[in-house]
Amino acid sequence: MLQRTSATPRVSAPELLDFVRRAAADTELIDSLPLDPEGRTWVRLDGPGGSEAWLIGWPPGTGTGWHDHAESQGAFATAHGTLRENALAVRLPASGWKTLELADGVDRERELTAGQGRAFGRHHVHEVFNESRTEHAVSVHAYYPPLPLIRRFSRSGAVLRLEQVERPEDWQ
Repeated sequence: MLQRTSATPRVSAPELLDFVRRAAADTELIDSLPLDPEGRTWVRLDGPGGSEAWLIGWPPGTGTGWHDHAESQGAFATAHGTLRENALAVRLPASGWKTLELADGVDRERELTAGQGRAFGRHHVHEVFNESRTEHAVSVHAYYPPLPLIRRFSRSGAVLRLEQVERPEDWQ
């Protein structure tokens, strides 16, 4: 007779979204983040069910550039200020490519003000940035499973190019 082994707990995208929204509403947590006038700041948080979570401060004019989170699903919520997300409605191959030509109509754009959040699935390609010229933004992000890597891309028109692969030791 086969015995079942307990599987690794799985955290759903809605659970991640619920967590980031609750954390973004925690004014004591948000106020604890040191803000730098020039560079992004971040503090690692304990996410639900073994997920990876971050509290991030965004000075005016800063952003992530185009990237994905590999096999991790995620969510983020804006706690203060406004963040803009540009995303691609296309699933990229997991590996084996350096340059892709994107089809027309794959671009998506959204603005997330304080209290707003969104969840996303695996291989979600996006860039997030604070367009404000004067105001910091603060957000909470969570990923499950914890990020195995981040792929960074450059984009010129319809051409997306893989530029770099970062591993956890690069940002911890």
